[in-house]
Amino acid sequence: MASFDIVNEMDAQEVDNAVNNVLKEVSTRYDFRGLHTEVEFLKKENKINIVAAESMKLKAVKDMLVKHFIKRGVDPKVLDFGPEEGTSQGHVKTTATIKEGISRETAKKIVKEIKNLKLKVQPAIQDDQVRVTGKKIDDLQEVIRVLKSKKFDVPLQFVNMK
Repeated sequence: MASFDIVNEMDAQEVDNAVNNVLKEVSTRYDFRGLHTEVEFLKKENKINIVAAESMKLKAVKDMLVKHFIKRGVDPKVLDFGPEEGTSQGHVKTTATIKEGISRETAKKIVKEIKNLKLKVQPAIQDDQVRVTGKKIDDLQEVIRVLKSKKFDVPLQFVNMK
């Protein structure tokens, strides 16, 4: 039986590179000169803390982060920005959580989509991933092709094709 896994993983090194590129861009941009701006990637917690002098600058840093994520080949859908909050120094901060894994609801949508194809494959939800097994590799490739064309709230990667 052939199988593959549908997962949502991100490369921590690429995220770190994107954050460093944002910091470099902030240090060279004229409109940020002399203003307090911080972007910090916490690898263990999968979060990015952003502090800026004002709300407009915070939005600009978010846009830069998304732009650099795309440049580095990381899907910006993994970012989940929290609400803006004030700091004691009068700055504005937010936290971007990096989503990894597939939630139960999204996994159920994926399974439903696969079953609607009426192919001879078996999808199974396993923790934060979905395993698809079938006899024909062509059927599995058809599942991958269809799922790539659909839009889900998280980016999907197809791994462990056996």
